[in-house]
Parts: sequence; C-alpha cells; structure tokens
Amino acid sequence: MSQDTRSRSARSSDAVGTEVDFVLFGALGDLSQRKLYPALYQLDRENLLAKGTRLLGAGRQEVDLEGFRSRVEAALKEYVDAEELDRSVLKRFLARLDYRCVDATQPEGYAGIREWRQDAGERPMVVYLAVGASLYGDICRYLQESGSLDEHSRVVVEKPIGYDLESSAEINDAIGAVFPESRIYRIDHYLGKETVQNLIALRFANPLFGTQWNQNHISHVEITVAEKVGIEGRWGYFDQAGQLRDMVQNHLLQLVCLIAMDPPANLDADAIRDEKVKVLKALKPFTDDMLGRDVVRGQYIAGTSDGVRVPGYLEEPDANTESHTETFVAMKTEVANWRWAGVPFYLRTGKRMPEKLSQIVIHFRQQPHYIFDPDQRALAANKLVIRLQPDEGIALQVLTKDSGLDKGMRLRPGPLHLDFHSAFAKTRIPDAYERLLLEVMKGQQYLFVRRDEVEHAWQWCDSLINAWQSREELPRRYPAGSWGPVASIAMITQDGRSWYEDY
Repeated sequence: MSQDTRSRSARSSDAVGTEVDFVLFGALGDLSQRKLYPALYQLDRENLLAKGTRLLGAGRQEVDLEGFRSRVEAALKEYVDAEELDRSVLKRFLARLDYRCVDATQPEGYAGIREWRQDAGERPMVVYLAVGASLYGDICRYLQESGSLDEHSRVVVEKPIGYDLESSAEINDAIGAVFPESRIYRIDHYLGKETVQNLIALRFANPLFGTQWNQNHISHVEITVAEKVGIEGRWGYFDQAGQLRDMVQNHLLQLVCLIAMDPPANLDADAIRDEKVKVLKALKPFTDDMLGRDVVRGQYIAGTSDGVRVPGYLEEPDANTESHTETFVAMKTEVANWRWAGVPFYLRTGKRMPEKLSQIVIHFRQQPHYIFDPDQRALAANKLVIRLQPDEGIALQVLTKDSGLDKGMRLRPGPLHLDFHSAFAKTRIPDAYERLLLEVMKGQQYLFVRRDEVEHAWQWCDSLINAWQSREELPRRYPAGSWGPVASIAMITQDGRSWYEDY
C-alpha cells in the first residue's frame, strides 16, 4: 500500500467537506464525462466530499438511474487512471448519483428537481451549467419559478459568456436576475491549475521576485497557449467565435491579470479581483497604425502533425470554405500603468501547432554593465519560465561559468528547476476542476471571475475585433504543425526579440 493510499485510509470515511446537493445540467455531455465526473470522483477519493453530498444529473435524454450510473462509471474508467480507481470509492460515488430528464427550455421538467430537493435540509444547492451560454438565463429562471432554489443556492457557469460585450451583458443580466453576484461562480479552468496558484505564491511570498516585479527589472513578458488539435467537431461554435474570443478574451487575459496585478490587501476574493480589474482597465487599446504592426491573425492550412497529414481549417468537416475566422492570434500589448509602463506583453495562441503548450516567460533586463565575452552578451538576462501544461513547473534560467580548464570565463545558461511532478512525486497533483469544484462547495470565490472582469475583457477585445472588421484583412495562412504565420515571428523580431522556444 502506498503512502498516499495509507494516508487516505487513515482518515475517517466521513469526509471533511461541506455537504451540498450538486445539480449538473448537461450531465451526459462531453465536459461532464471528461472533466466533471473525474474531478468529483477524485474529491470523493480524497474524502473531500461530505458524507451527505448528493449529485443529480439533468439532461434531455430519457435515461433510467441504472443507465445513468453505468455511463458515469464508463466515463470514470476512461478518464481516470486505473491505479486511482478504488472499487469501494467508486461504489460510494455512484451511490450518490441520481438523474432527472429535464429539457432546459421547458419549465415542466424542473418540478423533478424541486421534488428531489424536498429532503435537502440545510444542504445548499450548487447548480453547474455545463451547457451553452444561451441556456443560462432559461435554466436560472425556471429553477427559481419551480421553487428549487433558496437563499443559499449557487450557480457555476462556463466561459466564454457571450459573443461580445452586449451579449455578455444580456446573459449576465439574466443570471443576475436570479442569483446575486456573491453566489455566481464564473469558471475559468486555468485559474484552478497548480502553477497558476503558485504564481500568486511566487510573486507575493518571495521578496526575491516581489521587489523585481516591475518595469525597472523586467524587459518583456511572453504568454503562449498552443493547441495541437484542430476544430475537433466544434466547427459550428468555433467559426462564430474564433481564437480571440475563444482563448484570448478569457484564458490569456486572466494570465495577464495574474502576472501584472498589484499585490492585493489580502487573499479575499474581491481583494484579488479588484486588482485584476485594474489591469484590464489599464490595457492599452489598439490604434489603426498598431494593428498592422502589433497584431497578427492566422488560419491554418493543410500540414503535418506527428507525421500525419491533417486538413486545413477550410477543409474540416462542415466547413464554410469562405470563412475568414482566425485560428491563430499573436499580439503585442501593454499595461499602461506605473508598474508596467514600456514593458511589452507578447501574447500568442493558435490551433494545429506543433505542441500542446501553455507557458509564461518573464524576461528580466540585462545588467547595465557587462564584463564577459562580448559574443555571449545575448545570454546575459535571466528568464523565469512558468509552465502550465503539459508538465506543470517553474524554472529560473540563470548564468554560471562553464566548467573546464580551457573555458576561461565562458558563460553557460542553466535552469533552477521546480518540476511539480518530480518534486511532489508522492503527492498527486489535482486537476484544475477538482480545486474549482471544491472551492464552489466551500463557498469561496477567489478563483472565479467577477462580472466586471468579464465585461472589461470583452470591451478590450471588442475594440480589436471592430478594428479588424473595418480593415477587412484576411487572416494569414500557416501550415498545420507550425508555430503560426511568419508575420508573428516578424512582429517580435522587429523589437530585437524572439519567441522563447526551448521546449
């Protein structure tokens, strides 16, 4: 028996979490099966689901309870490591499950949820909407009208919320008509990643970085979120959204906020989110002359991924062959405040790239006076590399003397490396959804996005989209399996820099 297993077994079977009734709309959907059921199972396995916690699936299909539990079990066997599937935990988890057939757009089915809640007692209800954002308003309203909610009920909604600022405001108004802001949890799974949490600790618990985290010591920042896959059957959604709305508006801008925000007064939810909003307000808007120089849109064409020929975006099933939707965005922007004035933030995200990769690179300024070999001057700057996926970890690149009697004072770069999987080999690193679901059950909001964050992010993105549309420029082509259009390399090269690609 492993140390991890012994420590779980030593705990009481009565879990330490808060009892809740968890209602999941979209219970038979892909997100639920790939992420939510495995996350909830792992919480149960770690004894973080309280003994009385119940889980109700709500979906459009007529499925009996045995059939529903069988589907969940199949999903767990597919998406949870076999070594982590404990028969006794699985039995306990499946026993928590119930199911109701509910058409989200029709009020009749919600009576089944109210009846299920009749013996809930003091348990608060968490409603998770793993469905399209267009259904959020209907579900919230019908839950209220059916008498299923009380003053402790919470709702979790997936991002992106809306298509632009106007549609986002309409959806948030519909949710807000039923739930106060203090009980709305807008989820961005990046905020639940272990490395993102460590970014807060790294910045605000270590004077080494805290005193250096400004324009006096940092020359520029890179954020890359690369996807290896293409559309994967999401053409209908993605072609209406594009990479800017799908990735930049939520994931990348949240990372910018965590990097650039000032220290919060404490770790309370609103203290952190207040500082993030200040960053979004300070993002420099794009002018017409900046669009051609500092922003690159791309769309992948046929290419090769892992040695296999893959189609271009316009060749995907059900594709609109006239589409000008971008599958790649690179840009240079700036946070216009005292801390970051003059420090460019280079953002890059795209589909059909060579690797699945999410990382942040903080480039520190060179020493003002350099005394080593002139041909190594380009090396003389430290880099902090924060890897979010696939292998979470943090590395600080430093320079040391190259060893050997014949090397003189030649320099050699090398990392001071914290690989979470190696450093915490005896501790399983939780998935982002595990952390986020646990925080919802505890009623903690600091890992979730407040409405004004969403709206300021949309406002900035809308201005960029409107400027694109007025220019009527086509996205630049790039082969699948490459790092995007050549113009994205030229964009950063014009500043005498290059993308960090030591993967």
